[in-house]
Amino acid sequence: MNRNRSGFTLIELLVVIAIIAVLIALLLPAVQSAREAARRAQCVNNLKQMGLALHNYHDVNLAFPMDRYNGPAFGEYTYGLDCYSVQCRVLPYMEQTPLFATFNFNINQTDPANSTGVATVLQSYICPSDMGGNPPVGWARTSYHCNEGPQLCWLWGPSDLYGANTNMPAPNGAFFTNYAYPMSSFTDGLSNTALMSERLIGDFSSAVVTIRSDLFAPGTAPASISDAMAQCRAIDPTNLMYQGLNNSGAPWAWVNNCETTYQHITTPNTMSCMFPANWRIMHGASSQHPGGVNVLLGDGSVRFVKDSISVTAWQALGSRNGGEVISADSY
Repeated sequence: MNRNRSGFTLIELLVVIAIIAVLIALLLPAVQSAREAARRAQCVNNLKQMGLALHNYHDVNLAFPMDRYNGPAFGEYTYGLDCYSVQCRVLPYMEQTPLFATFNFNINQTDPANSTGVATVLQSYICPSDMGGNPPVGWARTSYHCNEGPQLCWLWGPSDLYGANTNMPAPNGAFFTNYAYPMSSFTDGLSNTALMSERLIGDFSSAVVTIRSDLFAPGTAPASISDAMAQCRAIDPTNLMYQGLNNSGAPWAWVNNCETTYQHITTPNTMSCMFPANWRIMHGASSQHPGGVNVLLGDGSVRFVKDSISVTAWQALGSRNGGEVISADSY
């Protein structure tokens, strides 16, 4: 008796597997793209919430907060509220009053008494696409930094007690050391000035090179922005001898060096460098979003700025009173 059995031949099975593989290859990028779009939308919402908090802070205090305070000795931070970051000071306006109350502003931010607040993770302070970094235990992270403008000075004016930057132009970003700027000083217009942008959380390791989150140290002392950009580009970032700082974004409550601030000098997602020889820094914006970064503007709106933006337009977007004209299609 002959029995006919139906089934797949080996060739047919291989064809089916190949078709399934092709479908997966076609669908996976689409799924990833949809997920990234959702993450980017959440990032935009986070920045809008911070913009609203900053405006509410301004309504009460008649100025935006200063982003750090330099005390009576060069490089020394005085105890008090001004030691803490903008992100810390706007907590009551982010519906985080109980968290704000955990900080004792009469002692140093590193004091164990402040450990609860410093370690508290706020999802609204983290971009969903920014999953990198491995900060020490007890250091909560942030992806959002305050704009100090298109200038190199880490200290200037009252904070520059030794006069290292006396001959440098005055800071003209939205925030700076020892200065709390009112909206009236934004003569370029709030809609033409960045308040905050993204900066990838650091890798917290001197043995690892992460181009978009590390702060490299060329060992030079640039006299101008153009010098700083050239000297930064000239180094080999894969050479670990040029490792500077790698603690970007943590803890969000502090502002000792590069945790919560950035400068509008180099375009997004390019190398950043530090120049401690003359207290100058070039800490740029960066993100995991393909092609650019989200930027919070002074009017509370959020724009996606492409990596391809011109240096001139990016620096103009960073100044509050530079008198530049930025066209709508510049970014």
